[in-house]
Amino acid sequence: MRIPIHQVDAFTDRRFAGNPAAVCLLDAWLPDPTLQAIAAENNLAETAFVRERGDGDFDLRWFTPAIEVDLCGHATLASAFVLRRCGRATGPAICFHTREAGVLTARVDGELLELDLPARPPHEVAAIPGLDAALGVAVRSLWKASKHMAVLDDEAAVLAVRPDLAFVAAMPGDGLIVTAPGRDVAFVSRYFAPHAGIPEDPVTGSAHCTLVPYWSARLGRTELAARQCSARGGSLRCRLFGDRVLLAGACVPYLEGEIEV
Repeated sequence: MRIPIHQVDAFTDRRFAGNPAAVCLLDAWLPDPTLQAIAAENNLAETAFVRERGDGDFDLRWFTPAIEVDLCGHATLASAFVLRRCGRATGPAICFHTREAGVLTARVDGELLELDLPARPPHEVAAIPGLDAALGVAVRSLWKASKHMAVLDDEAAVLAVRPDLAFVAAMPGDGLIVTAPGRDVAFVSRYFAPHAGIPEDPVTGSAHCTLVPYWSARLGRTELAARQCSARGGSLRCRLFGDRVLLAGACVPYLEGEIEV
């Protein structure tokens, strides 16, 4: 069986930056172990599997090299980009049906695509003993939704983080975000998910489902420019809209072909 595959750099307007995602276009679902094996073989932060439903909408699932995840922003952005590029979706909006995150929408907004994702506001939690030492910087406050989020002093502190990945992998929840005010954007962040086979994710849409509600409340505004300052780096235009987070970004194609299963 041959399956079309595309690799896209998401949340960037230049190749070899942003977060690479593989997008596999399926006619029918394959067994879960096969989907996981394909994601492991691709060895990217996420592989998205997209199947047309017959009503104009699409089913969407995401796998890291190690596990299936309940929400992935950059691979959703990449999937919308691929569907439009291939001519499989031609309208102004694309609706994705997911197993746990509900219906997600991607809309055309000029040169960008804008995702409509669920907000996941964090609550402040007690400090975790040893976290400062594990990151190599001082944590000013710790928050949690599905992911832990460590708030640091400034952008320089975020860039200075050198995490003990074994410590992070042992933390409860879905990995660790570090964040601080940005020099030329509202906020910056990084995200570590060694438990999911991702030491550091280059640009993480799902992390911004928690970051945006936090920074919106702290800064007193709903529209925010953000940058995830991983080695590859990526830019996001963010907006809090009630219980939804709207994330806009660009995509750049890198590879297309077929895989054999």
